[in-house]
Amino acid sequence: MAVPKRKMSRSNTRHRRAQWKATTPDLAVIYVDGRAHQVPRRLMPAYERGLLPLPGN
Repeated sequence: MAVPKRKMSRSNTRHRRAQWKATTPDLAVIYVDGRAHQVPRRLMPAYERGLLPLPGN
């Protein structure tokens, strides 16, 4: 684990933290029981297997 040699200033800490940005999930269309649903692409297998409840149900 990296350990800093010197204390980081409050200004530098806040500038570093400010670089993080959330992104909206990439939605994909899946068909379950003949109905189309938009779900995050990385969760498609879980929705198709019935492990997660479909949105709107």
